[in-house]
Amino acid sequence: MAIMGRSQSTLENYANHLAKAAVYLNCVPTEADHEQVEQYLFYLHQSALNASSSFFKFAIFSLRYAYKIEGMPERYHKLPSIKTNKKLPVVLSRGEVKRLIAVTSNIQHKVLIGLLYGCGLRASEVRHLMLTDIDFDRKMLHVRQGKGKKDRYVPLSVVLLGWIREYTDIYEPSDLLLYGGQNPHNLFYKKYSPKGFSWIIGQAAQKAKISKHTTSHTLRHTFATHLLEEGLDIVSIKELLGHSRIETTLVYLHVAHYDRYKPFSPLDTLYQKNKPPIKKPDQLCQLLQHINDCNSCKNSGLGEIVHQQEMVLY
Repeated sequence: MAIMGRSQSTLENYANHLAKAAVYLNCVPTEADHEQVEQYLFYLHQSALNASSSFFKFAIFSLRYAYKIEGMPERYHKLPSIKTNKKLPVVLSRGEVKRLIAVTSNIQHKVLIGLLYGCGLRASEVRHLMLTDIDFDRKMLHVRQGKGKKDRYVPLSVVLLGWIREYTDIYEPSDLLLYGGQNPHNLFYKKYSPKGFSWIIGQAAQKAKISKHTTSHTLRHTFATHLLEEGLDIVSIKELLGHSRIETTLVYLHVAHYDRYKPFSPLDTLYQKNKPPIKKPDQLCQLLQHINDCNSCKNSGLGEIVHQQEMVLY
């Protein structure tokens, strides 16, 4: 798995799931017959108290990987496919973001929230940020080896830079920008844990009296949606988020609220002579123009995907 570039967390996750399967099956999962494996998966599916949908999904992923490295393609194809949830992301309003920041008195926590919302970073990317990744002069942040092992640059807000300077003056970090552990000699133990991130965001949302389910990824969704609403084209947003596929970014077209196209009830226009015209968002028009001008986009079939999204929206 290391040679194939998989992360240590993926290795531990798959190993944990395969170990649980081995305990239930009383043998190595690759040696169990298909009926035994199906019985185990049915047990997981029915055990709602012990296995969430995410747990069930990764149980199948781990089995697929085990079959793959053992050269068992016929077993791989017999496993059930996982349906993806087509849910729209939760997005905070600008007022809710302001309240979230206002109730955060700890400057370290304020920097954390600022990086998630102001730069659209993933929680794992914030946890691994080094002090040297911040370019104060160019007002840019270097995100190293994000999801998919890709680097990218994102702009830094002047407001956020002020918080970072205040934070560094107080805490004087020497390597990691933010640290939550107590071991000063080991980078791994100095990093924030995922649970630590969740606790900070959850506490701030509770203090700000935000009823929406708010996580670190909610702030990333909010970053993308607010930029789209303020006029930035969706191709640029894709690059800022570090998405490998434009289809992933297109979901924000369904969430963003445009000044030129606001949803309305037919009751509001039932007795009006002139119904307000529905116009396409500038972002979609810009994206379609970009595809028409780019030969590689045409050849990749991207235009067809965007037109399908256009049919859904209009």
